[in-house]
Amino acid sequence: MRFGRKSRPEASAEATPDDSTNDPGTTGTTGPAEGQQAAPTGPHDAEVLGEDGVERVDLGSLLIPPVEGAELRIQVDERTQQVQAVLLAGADGALELRAFAAPRNGDLWSEVRPQLAADMARRGGTATEQEGSFGTELSCRLTVQGSDGRTGEQPSRIVGINGSRWMLRATFLGKPALDAETATRWEETLRTIAVRRGDHAMPVGDPLPVVLPDQARRVTPPGGTGPS
Repeated sequence: MRFGRKSRPEASAEATPDDSTNDPGTTGTTGPAEGQQAAPTGPHDAEVLGEDGVERVDLGSLLIPPVEGAELRIQVDERTQQVQAVLLAGADGALELRAFAAPRNGDLWSEVRPQLAADMARRGGTATEQEGSFGTELSCRLTVQGSDGRTGEQPSRIVGINGSRWMLRATFLGKPALDAETATRWEETLRTIAVRRGDHAMPVGDPLPVVLPDQARRVTPPGGTGPS
């Protein structure tokens, strides 16, 4: 499993007023709001996960299991050196992960979804709501320019899972966004991920901090001088 760097701007959950609980209480069990389809086996709340026999890479707010044939990468903003997202990249596509603070028993995903769709439209793409394994999701298409200067269409599926004072946003990129059979394997990977909210108060919509392991800190990008 190799750690790398990648920077790619994308809309994030916009901050709204403070977490309605605003208390340092213990994170509860993962539970979607009323009307939100539940994932039967995950993603998990790290505080109540217990021993399940799965070894996960501890990134602070995200606990990621090793995935055969996939690399674990960290997306970093080159200007601020702040972690933007965690990416599992494989030969047939990728899964981008971002976790955010949310109100207890709230439905942040329903609030964020229209913002993401509007941002996609501003960038010249399309975002259509559809029902999937994790409830209402966005099916997106966006024209992007590759490193070779050629343009192409980038398909993606964005799902949101409401947990206990957290929301996990997962974006399926490439073939998992288009092919149901391929998507099944990536969806099972998503169900094994755990989110650690922490007991500190945070504004709703703020990204939960990602902590890089020591081996990731020592990676320096080509031509760069700073830590990964």
